Amino acid sequence: MGLQRVCSRSELAPGGVKRLDEPPVAVFRVGDSYFAISDVCTHEWARLSEGEVDGETVVCPLHGACFSLSTGEALSLPAVDPVETFAVILQGDDIYVDL
Repeated sequence: MGLQRVCSRSELAPGGVKRLDEPPVAVFRVGDSYFAISDVCTHEWARLSEGEVDGETVVCPLHGACFSLSTGEALSLPAVDPVETFAVILQGDDIYVDL
C-alpha cells in the first residue's frame, strides 16, 4: 500500500492518538516519539486507539490487555498474539505510516 499521510505534527500533540480507518491503524505520540500499530485488539475486537496509554504501552479498553507500542507484543492476558506494527515516517511537518 505504501505511505499514507496521517496528519501534521502540529495536529498530534504529545499523548495524542490519530487513527486511520482503512486499514485500521492507530498512530500514538509519546513525547517526541511516534508509534503506529494495528487499531484492533488481537483478543477481541476493540479499538486500541480508545485505550489508555502508559509510557510505551496501550491498554485495551475492552478487557485490559496491554500491548507494547514499539514492538506490538502482547504484554498481558487475555491477549496472547501481538498486534502488527508499522513504520512511522516524518517528512517535513507531515506524519506518514508505511503500510
